[in-house]
Amino acid sequence: MHSDGYAMREPRYIKWGSYAVLIIAAIIAVLPAIWVFVSSFKVESEVFSTRVELVGPSGITFANYEALLTRGDFQQWFLNSVMVAAAVTVIGVLLAATAAYGLSRYKFRARSATLYIFLVAQMFPGIILLVPLFRMFTEAGLIDHLLALVIAYSTIAIPFSVLMLKAYFDTIPFDLEEAGMVDGLGVFGAFWKIILPLSVPGIAVTAFYSFVTAWNEFMLASAFLISRSNLTLPVGLGTFIDPYNQPWHLLAAASVIITIPVMVFFFLAQRYLISGLQTGGVKG
Repeated sequence: MHSDGYAMREPRYIKWGSYAVLIIAAIIAVLPAIWVFVSSFKVESEVFSTRVELVGPSGITFANYEALLTRGDFQQWFLNSVMVAAAVTVIGVLLAATAAYGLSRYKFRARSATLYIFLVAQMFPGIILLVPLFRMFTEAGLIDHLLALVIAYSTIAIPFSVLMLKAYFDTIPFDLEEAGMVDGLGVFGAFWKIILPLSVPGIAVTAFYSFVTAWNEFMLASAFLISRSNLTLPVGLGTFIDPYNQPWHLLAAASVIITIPVMVFFFLAQRYLISGLQTGGVKG
């Protein structure tokens, strides 16, 4: 009652001021994306124009997209990114789900220490992993191989995924598994047929995180990949820029193309993402 009364007595200018701040922040966040999208349909000379206009004098053109999608190297970079991101997503979800299930359901001496290790691993920036990973991959002969990226990105994605899924599994009553085991399911059967179907929101969150981690990463990919045919999209697009040429019209179109798979993934999994994040953040 007290909080409701306070809310009713709140001055109107505070509420409208809050709305104004949120609207301004949203505009600041969205404007660069709108500029990139609009520029992707302009010719190069109009991208650098000082005139503020959604459509340039030449009208809307799809030449930038045609130029990119017909380039053999761009197609190869896109395929490389898809393969790496898909592999990291599958490996990350499988390993994280099994590890999180063990940490959630079994009590053992090093359980708390293991959770702290995963938590601490999240605190280190990726640059710290660059040197040891580069040395390991050099000795293993994996430099300039996409497998190096799959291993590196999985190393980054799994700690967060384990913590997220562990927190989600903790919310599922153990009685459901016991009932399944009484009906003849083993531990793996209960995990596969009971726990995983009930954990789709949590799995969607970890899959989305793993996919985005692998899809957008630039630093490790630029260090581990050498051959032009093995580059991923972020690194490949970096080769478009040199001191004498910056094709921003092509880079704008490429930015839109790179965003499409992430947007598709998000829209397919959006109904699970919010509930998965909320549930996974309740318990640790």
